[in-house]
Amino acid sequence: MRKVIYAINITLDGCCDHTKMVPDETMFEYYMQLLREADLFVYGRKTYQLMVPYWPDVAKDQSASKADRDFAQAFGSANKVVFSRSLDSAEAKKGDKNARVVRTHLRDEILKLKQEQGKSILTGGVDIPSLMLRPTFCGLPP
Repeated sequence: MRKVIYAINITLDGCCDHTKMVPDETMFEYYMQLLREADLFVYGRKTYQLMVPYWPDVAKDQSASKADRDFAQAFGSANKVVFSRSLDSAEAKKGDKNARVVRTHLRDEILKLKQEQGKSILTGGVDIPSLMLRPTFCGLPP
């Protein structure tokens, strides 16, 4: 069974604004290792729209740092599942040929994905992981 790994940039005071944190070399290598251990990313619409088209553009930018291009290429090559009620599939694939939009129940889809062959599943953002932490997600009473 595949593992689901949650990763997010967050400060000790609870700030998870990606514009306020610049990863140093150690943090960057940690995130690169997470990317190497996963072959599927699960996002909600908001997080996905922060990541795309930003990282696909960085992958093409020869003036970007090698570290940023490496991250962008790893991001671009991974499959992505985007949970959204408002994003249509054409929008999801704009700049990202490895993404698909899912509208099914989160719990059912994650359980299905965990049973598939592959590396770990990486998720980030706030909304999707918050839903996954609820007792009802795990089949427990609220």
